[in-house]
Amino acid sequence: MTSLDAHRVVDAVWKMESARIVAGLVRMVGDVGLAEELAQDAVLAALEQWPDAGVPDNPGAWLMAVAKRCAVDHLRREERHDRGQEQLAHDLATRPDDGERDVDDVVNALDGEVGDDVLRLMFVSCHPVLSAEARVALTLRLIGGLRTDEIARAFLVSESAVAQRIVRAKRALADAHVPFEVPSGPERAARLSSVLEVIYLVFNEGYAATAGDELMRPSLCLEALRLGRVLAELTPDEAEVHGLVALMELQQSRSAARTGPSGEPVVLHEQNRGRWDPLLIRRGFAALLRARQAGGPLGSYVLQAAIAACHAGAATPEETDWPQIAALYEALVRVLPTPVAQLNRAVALAMAYGPRAGLTLVDTLTGEPALKGYHLLPAVCGDLLARMGLHDEARTEFERAASLTRNSAERAVLLRRAATCADEAGKAREAGETERARKTEKAGETGKAREAAEAGGKAAEAGPADAHVTLGGAAGLFLTRPDLSADTMRSYRQTLTRLCRHLGEKAPLRDVTSHRVAEVFAAAWGTAAGATWNRHRAALRSFATWAAERGWAHADLAASLDRRPEPRARTRPIDRSRLEILWKRPDIPLRERTLWLLLYESAAPAEWALSLNVEDLDLPGMRGEVKARGHWLRWQSGTAALLPLLVEGRCRGPLFLADRRPGPGRMPAAADLCPHTGRGRLSYERAEYLFKRATTDLDPEGGGCTLHRLRHSRLAHLGEDGWSAPMLMSLSGHGSVRTLHGFVRVPRPADTVA
Repeated sequence: MTSLDAHRVVDAVWKMESARIVAGLVRMVGDVGLAEELAQDAVLAALEQWPDAGVPDNPGAWLMAVAKRCAVDHLRREERHDRGQEQLAHDLATRPDDGERDVDDVVNALDGEVGDDVLRLMFVSCHPVLSAEARVALTLRLIGGLRTDEIARAFLVSESAVAQRIVRAKRALADAHVPFEVPSGPERAARLSSVLEVIYLVFNEGYAATAGDELMRPSLCLEALRLGRVLAELTPDEAEVHGLVALMELQQSRSAARTGPSGEPVVLHEQNRGRWDPLLIRRGFAALLRARQAGGPLGSYVLQAAIAACHAGAATPEETDWPQIAALYEALVRVLPTPVAQLNRAVALAMAYGPRAGLTLVDTLTGEPALKGYHLLPAVCGDLLARMGLHDEARTEFERAASLTRNSAERAVLLRRAATCADEAGKAREAGETERARKTEKAGETGKAREAAEAGGKAAEAGPADAHVTLGGAAGLFLTRPDLSADTMRSYRQTLTRLCRHLGEKAPLRDVTSHRVAEVFAAAWGTAAGATWNRHRAALRSFATWAAERGWAHADLAASLDRRPEPRARTRPIDRSRLEILWKRPDIPLRERTLWLLLYESAAPAEWALSLNVEDLDLPGMRGEVKARGHWLRWQSGTAALLPLLVEGRCRGPLFLADRRPGPGRMPAAADLCPHTGRGRLSYERAEYLFKRATTDLDPEGGGCTLHRLRHSRLAHLGEDGWSAPMLMSLSGHGSVRTLHGFVRVPRPADTVA
């Protein structure tokens, strides 16, 4: 065996066995950092000995044995004051060491409630003494055996940031003397959420490897499943634990069908469902049933498991209940409002209601910083564009996705899809050219007739128009242009169809005048809104310009049609009495009540209020500084009475906090995390949803009111009370007095004082 071969074998063994090796060493030495160092000593020994001696029959056990001998040597050199370590050191010192005896019997005597070292290590690495980011990063390193760059990929952050988190985490655990045990009671519940996040991240790394030549790393999936099942036995009443187990079981059931004969990825709707594991599907459904029996609100893992169950319950792709999946994703983004969840929802919407519905949502995610290097965003965009027939744009997106992924198998599939789109785009161009040539040949007689007319001296009378070109024929050619999008073509067709219906499809195009067109517009859209009139007018102008370029019509067909003004819709304010009822409702939580009163009393944009930090508040002065805008939000007695209750016990961090701690895949910036609770800043989308849900009875249409309407209502109410535009500008932070004139009450002549 060469040194290179040894490195490859050791790396593979380490990824499978590192969690057990490090966990077993932590149980012996009581220090995570020291345990990892001793494990690395065993790896170095393997790299030195295996090239000459060959790989042992059980390489994992070989590494464990060498690592334990290193730990024994360390314990013999160092005095330990911990009672369990003294017992171990005394036993090792009083019994002869033949160099072969395993120390498991002695170590097992120190076991507590759960005899699973990896699970103990999981709870240690998820201890509250560590930040949320450090917990996940350390556990992925110790449990999953992931490299720093792979962890950084999962976090969507830099490698140096992850490395620093891991170093600080080990130091913090050592300084806090965290015991190597599975906690019980309230402490277990407090640390459970972080443990679930870590287990699922480990599973995801195995289910879709971020780098390398293989799509999957089955050992990580199996390890995560094993830990999830053990955790479910420990916490039988926790719905989210069973939900996570159900989700992993159902996803793992598809593993055999996810790759083709050459290891290439196979997308879900193309998988051979006969290769799905029925045993894992049954176990997944059973775990989901236990989650529902546990009760409580539906959490993110239970909802994701329900989505996976919809796929597993469909015998064929066509039987998949996509509207139900889309509804589940809508519920999921309410409890887990992350860009990745929104991206998955976009896919479901596209499958349920067409690619344009999904693409509309995808377009809103392109500016998300967390998705900047996420290859699945352009991959989804490319798939939706390809389904819409926009193959050139789809090819660009697939190529971009291929440049972002670090997994060779995924990159190959994305490049193949890009090549397919390039071929389809070429075929479409060829078909378009063929069709145009056919129509040009068909119109040859028209050209000959025009030449004859010109030769007969009639060119001056006929002008550039051609009597043989009809309105319907020209409209048909215009609508077959390849440069028109589907939406534009549909809009243009509405205008031209109405024109042909009134004037006749066989009417010569040269006889169509601007006066006759104006009559059609007056009859069809004379009473329509300005936006509708202008849309049809723009379609006619585009058609007239196109026809004039070919000498078939005059370019001034729309000359008699003036553009109509499009007045900006005025938002109707919420009645004051209804708002007073809303403030007094007992079911409104403190956070929402405070935010809504603050927005109303300050008349400020919701984004400004949500950006406030606790340290930015001047509670005695009843104001808060929006540093990014250089503006002070000022509130009144209602908000002043609630704010001290909201910030009680906090001195820094976001003022309005999210409902839960952020997931590792959507970790916000440090400035958007509360150092006291670990929760992130409340998002605008979540705040808007909560207000809409609470105000459905205030909206005649039943959809609820927006935060913008709440601000508008305050400006309208102050205007009714006699505030001037400059006064409103000073309060609300508007950039121009002119934009506030609509809220100011203009006195009528009868009200004017002489």
